[in-house]
Amino acid sequence: MRTAMPRTVRLLLALVLSAAVATVGCGTTDAGGTEPAPTDGTAPRPSDRARQVADAWDGSRAAARWREGYHPVAPAVRLPGPGLLRDDADRRAYEIGNFGLRGTLPAAPARGGRVTWPGGHSLTVPLLSAEQAYRDLDRADGPGPRLTVTGARLGGMTVATGRGPATVPAWLFTLEGYDRPLARAAVHPSEVPASPIGPLGQDVDASVLAPLGGLTGIAAHGRSVTVVAHHGSCDDGPVVTAHETDGSVVLSAAVRGVHDGPCTTELRGERVTVELRRPVGDRVVLDAFTGRPVPYTEWPGAAPVPN
Repeated sequence: MRTAMPRTVRLLLALVLSAAVATVGCGTTDAGGTEPAPTDGTAPRPSDRARQVADAWDGSRAAARWREGYHPVAPAVRLPGPGLLRDDADRRAYEIGNFGLRGTLPAAPARGGRVTWPGGHSLTVPLLSAEQAYRDLDRADGPGPRLTVTGARLGGMTVATGRGPATVPAWLFTLEGYDRPLARAAVHPSEVPASPIGPLGQDVDASVLAPLGGLTGIAAHGRSVTVVAHHGSCDDGPVVTAHETDGSVVLSAAVRGVHDGPCTTELRGERVTVELRRPVGDRVVLDAFTGRPVPYTEWPGAAPVPN
């Protein structure tokens, strides 16, 4: 017998789906439409849904466009020095995005930048100006600790992507008090292609299938992925399983041990690591619920790569 999802948790998970759709684009699909829950009172089988998503993506135009693009799966920032930042105050300033600028920043060159992967594949992309890259770092404007930028020059850095490490153009920001620069990628990720399959309806119980909160990383060996999965206060937490094909890895999230009771409206996120049979490689990592690639997220604050 299927366990009913408390109403407050169902509403919160509906908000997660709305956020996930907004993250990956306008919510359009090649096939169109949202797939409603079955009308006969039965729940969709997660394994069947995962196979449907894989069948829709494998060999599709969307998958080809995805592999041609630049899609980071790690922070696009490299902090200065082997010890990264020198003290708790500077670390806090970085975490909240509290930066200060003393001086001027160069404009982006008129030419485009090039993202390159091992093996020779490359992609020409528009370059961000140093000011745009700086604004991506400077998200707060308040009291407290602050990192001061005194200048910038164009260089490069390596960023982990869904198809392996890529060398990308980066602005190297000079920080007051540091001998080495802070690097920020000078390009934004590629646009996510429209999905060939629509998302499930929001009336599907999260005890059966739920949208993921995002991808926080792929292990260096490629045999596991870590994602954010959500749950409420009246359950035993999230569980995530993988359906693997030659072209995709479809992740199915659900909430286990749902029970009734005095439940708060708190929506909790939890990192879940999913082991795979073989490395991800250039396969697309997909969300069974949304039918779309799992978007990268730094929630609740992924660590930047060391220099």
